[in-house]
Amino acid sequence: MKQLRNDFPFLHQRVDTKEIIYFDNSATTQKPQQVIDAIAHYYSYDNAPIHRSVYAAAEKTTQLYEQARARVAQFINAKPHEIIFTKGTTESINAVATAWATHTLKPDDEIVITELEHHSNLVPWQQVCKATGAKLTYIPITDEGTLILDNLHEIITNKTKLVAVSHVSNALGTHVDIARIIEAAHAVNALCLIDAAQSAPHQTIDVARLKPDFLVFGGHKMLAPTGIGVLYIAEHLHEIMQPYQFGGGMVFEVDKYVSTWLKAPQKFEAGTPPIAQAVGFKAALDYLSTHVDFDELQRHEAQLCAHLIDGLQSIAQVRLLGPLTQLKKNGHLVSFTIDGLHAHDVATYLGQQGVYMRAGHYCAQPLAKRLGLEASVRASFYCYNLLEEIDQLIILIEKLCSVPLF
Repeated sequence: MKQLRNDFPFLHQRVDTKEIIYFDNSATTQKPQQVIDAIAHYYSYDNAPIHRSVYAAAEKTTQLYEQARARVAQFINAKPHEIIFTKGTTESINAVATAWATHTLKPDDEIVITELEHHSNLVPWQQVCKATGAKLTYIPITDEGTLILDNLHEIITNKTKLVAVSHVSNALGTHVDIARIIEAAHAVNALCLIDAAQSAPHQTIDVARLKPDFLVFGGHKMLAPTGIGVLYIAEHLHEIMQPYQFGGGMVFEVDKYVSTWLKAPQKFEAGTPPIAQAVGFKAALDYLSTHVDFDELQRHEAQLCAHLIDGLQSIAQVRLLGPLTQLKKNGHLVSFTIDGLHAHDVATYLGQQGVYMRAGHYCAQPLAKRLGLEASVRASFYCYNLLEEIDQLIILIEKLCSVPLF
């Protein structure tokens, strides 16, 4: 993976004399020059509106945009018209909440989520329940952060209309058995939404095999620009779901008092879409397919996790979080706390040394409360991170823990 680093300009900046070590990839990844160049080329030579204008430049831009949609569909083994572009994972989940759940659920219906969820896959369902009278139910976790699935049939019942779960926890790195959960949801005729924000950048996902009803993820966590995300809607739901935004681009015909809609995907893409971001997204997927083997990536990231876990376990003040055995096998992030030090102070110190990491509750406050945490520190990895960077992080934490607090 070391040779990839030359493609990422951000990584060659320096703090004092030290090159940046970027360990905040679960929040956003850096962009290779190929993606940056694709966006610059679009704005320089291909910037035109899509779908409605008939001159040559606009038709070319329309083609570029739809090529990006087809590329994303190929990436998860979907049909192109099942791919809706949004501005990110959060909007994708809110789209399902608005376009399906609020029109469908009734009092006493249930939505099932887990105690691992990011706020983006929690707060929208709270609001749906408030609006419809439905009930929010949780799949619990163990103290190390794995789902307790032994009584899944008692949680996902005939009252369940939607199961919405993260594929991988952004706070602990826990991998969820989504195939089992999708099967349990469909067994009671409930729909299933998979939040793949933390899995799509790191592993192959095949929606034709898994058969989720919805799958969501964002581009910026996988080398693409910010401002673009994916909402996969299985074809059988296209007529059932209502538009969640209205305006130009999604209408078939408009009269003074009534309007009709185009079919998916345009039905769900009102207004001017994120064209440049889609071009950048395609470039990012092309880069990944050319330069990164996902099986090799998983092995590399797990090796980084194992090396960090082994190094931190020798430091008495450090408390490691999450299912450590699992993380050593297939993880891409490690979270921890240091006795006597606030997580924000730890991250500030590391940042001053050129090591960029996240501290806080990672937009998963109920999970932090369940684990008795105010905040923690997270190191999250991607294709350009190296073992020697882990060594430097461990040295800095050893130095920090060797300083008397009083």
